[in-house]
Amino acid sequence: MKITIRILIAFLALGVGLVSLRYLNLEVQGVLFDKAKTLLDNNAYRTVFYFHVVFGALALLVGPIQFFPRLRNRYLKFHRNLGKIYIIACLTGGLAGLAIAMFATGGIISTLGFSGLALAWLYTTSMAYLRIRQKNVDEHYRWMVRSFALTFAAVTLRIWLPLFTFGFGWEFIPTYRFISWFCWVPNLLFAELVILRNTFSARRQGMSA
Repeated sequence: MKITIRILIAFLALGVGLVSLRYLNLEVQGVLFDKAKTLLDNNAYRTVFYFHVVFGALALLVGPIQFFPRLRNRYLKFHRNLGKIYIIACLTGGLAGLAIAMFATGGIISTLGFSGLALAWLYTTSMAYLRIRQKNVDEHYRWMVRSFALTFAAVTLRIWLPLFTFGFGWEFIPTYRFISWFCWVPNLLFAELVILRNTFSARRQGMSA
């Protein structure tokens, strides 16, 4: 992946990660707009929502740094420590996301979409952790690409939602149901393309060596 794309991804992730923190006071806007007041006032929901926001934002902030090869190779200890933070953030944010998906705006379609995202996020991150524990660096990298593609769903959701509602004139609820899937499935497909491209490139270099 070219350095300009990495920088763009990092910039978008940083922006959304910081902006997402505005939800820490449960502002009634955006995705929270039609949540019932009884739900917003529920301490258990608030706590889980805070965990999702804080740890999801943390994953967005530290994740992109891991994909800059020069930084990774030069500061390996820093890379490992930051990786631990990223994995904890993803697993915590994913578990919290799975819980609040039960109350997603748009009903069962949105619930299934965001539950699928949370489960895929938990699975890919867990696999990345297991592979590095097994000293399988190549497989660790592949699973980290998948994991961050799902972390980046927080960014693509905020790109697609206004595009479809304001740009295409779709109503909010149908759009939100669609985006609950569209914010992460294409990301995962793109991650697989990146992995395949890197695999083929590595094989060509091996054959020419």
